[in-house]
Amino acid sequence: MLKGVAVGFLAYGLFSTADACIKALGSTLPVFEILFFMMAAHCLTLPVAKPRGERWRDVLRWQRPKLVAIRVVCGLFAGFCGVYAFTTLPLAEAYALVFLMPAFATMLSIPLLGEEVGWRRWLAVAVGFAGVLLVVKPGFRELHLGHLLAAISAVLGAISMIVLRILGPTEKRVTLLSAIYIVATVVNGVLMIPTFIMPVWKDFAIIALAGAAGGSGQVALLVATRLSPANRVAPAQYSQIVWAVVFGAAFFGEVPDGIAFLGMGLVALSGLFTFFREEKLHGWSRRVILMRDRPDEI
Repeated sequence: MLKGVAVGFLAYGLFSTADACIKALGSTLPVFEILFFMMAAHCLTLPVAKPRGERWRDVLRWQRPKLVAIRVVCGLFAGFCGVYAFTTLPLAEAYALVFLMPAFATMLSIPLLGEEVGWRRWLAVAVGFAGVLLVVKPGFRELHLGHLLAAISAVLGAISMIVLRILGPTEKRVTLLSAIYIVATVVNGVLMIPTFIMPVWKDFAIIALAGAAGGSGQVALLVATRLSPANRVAPAQYSQIVWAVVFGAAFFGEVPDGIAFLGMGLVALSGLFTFFREEKLHGWSRRVILMRDRPDEI
């Protein structure tokens, strides 16, 4: 079991590396172009990510096509929002906002799934939002479009998470992965044409590192879930907040103050509580295929 958890931490470390590369590319390349290269790189990992026993023809066999389509559309729009946020905001702020996804999923589960949410989960939601306020500090500094789009990406990610919870027992993993990878590659490839900028060699190096890190992270996450139960691996995603601080300080001169550190801790605490409460109430890990559901690298 420990091996799976360790591989899970490695997976999320690789995802954070890809996020830092996306931020680095934001100063030279348009958002749609970054997304195209990232998703194209992820498509190359499909042969490795495809579980044994699943066939390539399952890519086109959608058992619940409307829900798969909703997940794909959410991924497309959330991808743009997520990449824009990561290229315009400090990494710690972007992560804090994106990690509101469990809080939004809790709130959306009421109208979408008809669930009852108790006071403990509402308290966790409030703690998460309080943490974001401490990180972003609205009223004490100017907010940007990136803050709004990061929040929108979290909402869309929450919808995708709920849909994945429904689809997990019926859809093949290769279906869920390839649907978003292939569609996103084609759509972003078309959208990037009007503003295409030829990358220089340095950009290509960062693109290669981002693609390798993001793709390897997805494969590592699949390996982790084969070695350990999903409910042991999933909490490792909050280690990305630590990576955000490390990469932000090391490469972008972003050093959060003490209040921001407290806020990030509250966001992580809220997310972890929400996850374990969902596991206790609904058996989350038995119903969901664990995969990276951050919108910009789904």
